[in-house]
Amino acid sequence: MGSTAKKMGNGFTYSDYASWPEDERWEIIAGEAYAMTPAPSIRHQRILVHLASRFAQFFEGRGCSLFIAPTDVVFDDRNIVQPDLLVVCDKKKMTEQNIQGPPDLIVEILSPSTAVKDKREKKALYERFGVREYLIVYPAEELAERFVLADGHYGTEEVFGWEEILPLAIFPELTLNLWELFDRQAPLQHETEEV
Repeated sequence: MGSTAKKMGNGFTYSDYASWPEDERWEIIAGEAYAMTPAPSIRHQRILVHLASRFAQFFEGRGCSLFIAPTDVVFDDRNIVQPDLLVVCDKKKMTEQNIQGPPDLIVEILSPSTAVKDKREKKALYERFGVREYLIVYPAEELAERFVLADGHYGTEEVFGWEEILPLAIFPELTLNLWELFDRQAPLQHETEEV
């Protein structure tokens, strides 16, 4: 179908999505289909492994569940996505096949082929459906942006550089040493804290 596909009428729906070949990864946003190819880079995957490891350690026994891509998140019949990493605390949203409704937290790691979609379409989608916190990780720039939902809208993004510690807003006890995500040596101001 190409990297994006449009269908006449109301666009693609979950029933279309469910009929597509299992060896192809797609997302549907507002009825428009987006291919999830090519596969993410090695750097992207290393960052995802670092994040998943830190999140798994933190959420062990806390009542929330961690998922990594490919996990389908079904917001409604015309909006189905596969975030890089997501956390769901409401067990009623979890089915055997997918997540039904907004996760509490979503993290997207930018790839050149998905950057615009992650920063524009997905951000608007997550805001509209009430994802409480959205992190965008920029591998090339070695920084992260955080968006926190307040009164139904994301405020101005908060930007964190590789040398900083990023505390999550909705889970304030969970902090991310960004230099570890980007495989950098700890900055001098943080070296003594780790000893």
